[in-house]
Amino acid sequence: MSGRRRLSTRFSALSAAWHGDNALRRRLAHIGHLLAGNYLAALLSLLAVTITARSLGSFNYGMLALTITYTRAIERFISFQSWQPVIKYGASLAGREDHPALRALLKFGLLLDIGACMTAWFVGIMLALLAGTLFGWDERTIHLVVVYCTVLLFNINGLPTATLRLAGRFRLVAYGQVLSATARILLCTLAALMGGDLILFALIWMATQILGALIFLFTGFRELRRQGVRRILRAPLRGITLRFPGLWSFAWSANLSLTLRASIYQLDVLLVGALAGPASAGLYHIAKQIGRLAQQAGVQVQAVVYPDVARLWARQAIAEFRRAIFQTEAMLASFGLFSFLLVFFWAEPLLRWTAGPEFVAAAPLLTIQLGAVMLALSGSAVNSALLAMGRQKQILSVVIVATLAFHSTALLLIPRIGPMGANIAHVVFGTIWLSCLSIMLRRALRELPGEASAAAAANPL
Repeated sequence: MSGRRRLSTRFSALSAAWHGDNALRRRLAHIGHLLAGNYLAALLSLLAVTITARSLGSFNYGMLALTITYTRAIERFISFQSWQPVIKYGASLAGREDHPALRALLKFGLLLDIGACMTAWFVGIMLALLAGTLFGWDERTIHLVVVYCTVLLFNINGLPTATLRLAGRFRLVAYGQVLSATARILLCTLAALMGGDLILFALIWMATQILGALIFLFTGFRELRRQGVRRILRAPLRGITLRFPGLWSFAWSANLSLTLRASIYQLDVLLVGALAGPASAGLYHIAKQIGRLAQQAGVQVQAVVYPDVARLWARQAIAEFRRAIFQTEAMLASFGLFSFLLVFFWAEPLLRWTAGPEFVAAAPLLTIQLGAVMLALSGSAVNSALLAMGRQKQILSVVIVATLAFHSTALLLIPRIGPMGANIAHVVFGTIWLSCLSIMLRRALRELPGEASAAAAANPL
């Protein structure tokens, strides 16, 4: 009875904490909407991948996978991801009196994104034409990549990302992406019934990606109009670095960190294709696409947590700040472990039911991929906390070390053991990433003065 009584007491305490924590309930509701919309879009996209892979076969699908990965890699390397500094500095702008400063900050981010999109488009085409053969591409693949680079002109996502996340309009973010995913699967189904070739499927994926970007941008501007924030392009930028000290430093450091991380998540397929061939790249890409279903949880949770912890840090609400990070980390670690165990036992049936029997050989790749995803998930909230604290330079130093370790491992192992080498490299990166960021956050909290420092030392993460 005493054991039951203790269990009942603990359950009552957890229930009381849940009902008394409005911020947690609100955060979980936002995360629920994002995950529901994202997983619905991801499942639709996975169906589109299944239809495409079955229609094209492993070799042609591998060429399409390399094409899509190439453009995403260029976009990640060159895009400024301006939503990070906009959220960091915009979190303290709440009233109508702050609208002029917010307009200037949004214009700063928008111009960064437009310039980055144009640069990415130009670099993507030139690099494909001049260095495509280094990736083992033939003339047909190079032409396909050049056409597909058109999507790079439309990736203006910094402004809508920052606007919708700061406003807490996560339902719009969640379910808007379903429209382009629905269009993609319908068009892929039609192409499969028509016996479409590689070019047709590539055009479908390109068109639906552009559609999704335009819908997202329109949604962001519509939200700004609802808030009464208009004429962004007319906002003066003079003195913006005085109004927001460290803006350029934060933007460059955060962008370089994301660029380096993108090099492992985007170049891995290209490395497998160059060192192990298109067929191996196709197997690896299938495993990666399924693994992204779990990885997106971390992305969506960070989308909710980062604006929240940025506001908490701006108010110096240290206890709430720590609680938000701890709760999020516990949730993500649990979800990552559950996803890994699920794939560990069901990888082969999952691949057989989706991509088809031809891709069952990717089962070991998928299992190790989920192990790496579990590590990445566990570091998402810590990364958000350090960004909110203005520790982007320390994050950058960790990313540099982890990225070097990833590429060294990948280049060493892929020629010897094939695509599994890329998965092992992801595990190496995730281990360094999670352990170093966790140590940095503990130290940062202990450095806080006065009562905040004592509370952090008594309750370390």
